[in-house]
Amino acid sequence: MTREEVFERLTIVFREVFDDEEIILEDTTTADDIEDWDSFEHINLVVAVEEEFSFKIPMGKVVTMKDVGEMVDIILELGK
Repeated sequence: MTREEVFERLTIVFREVFDDEEIILEDTTTADDIEDWDSFEHINLVVAVEEEFSFKIPMGKVVTMKDVGEMVDIILELGK
């Protein structure tokens, strides 16, 4: 899976979780950039990402993710 493919799939997940078809993800996108991205929605987002990519993200990685770029890196690492 390429980085671009991960971004395409993540964009769909983010748009569904936050009910916002206008979301455009970049490596530097953070919770500050998406209005409804709070700690509760972060949990929903992680669950949705895990379902989309069919693997669990270790809690240690979940709590250290700073932006979408790091999320993509983790997905690429776990998807090998």
